[in-house]
Amino acid sequence: MAKEPGRKKSPNQLSAEIARSRELVEHDLRSVRSELDIPRKIRQSFRTQTGAWIAVAAVIGVTLAIRSTRKKKVYVDARTGHKTRTKFLEAGFVLGALRIAATLFKPVVVKFVTRKVRDYAGSSRSARK
Repeated sequence: MAKEPGRKKSPNQLSAEIARSRELVEHDLRSVRSELDIPRKIRQSFRTQTGAWIAVAAVIGVTLAIRSTRKKKVYVDARTGHKTRTKFLEAGFVLGALRIAATLFKPVVVKFVTRKVRDYAGSSRSARK
């Protein structure tokens, strides 16, 4: 006994209503897509307001150029400057000594590694037989 609200309309009216609803949804979807198309909006804005875009680009370029040429003031404590210099000298001495030691011990290390690899390869071959 409950009334069904869709029964009063004819099938032609229902199909027309569905078609109209689809058109509304399609229109809304098209408008959302156009609102979210940022690259197109930027291109269009550049075409209509070229002078403003060039001015903004020039201001940004000048600002970056001025900012990069500024000299920073560095305050160095005279007492700690000597300590860092001696640390650099010590580090340089250690690196130099390591380089000399590496040059001297390289043949010994290479011979040791090749012998170990040869022994390992020989033991794995004998295990396979």
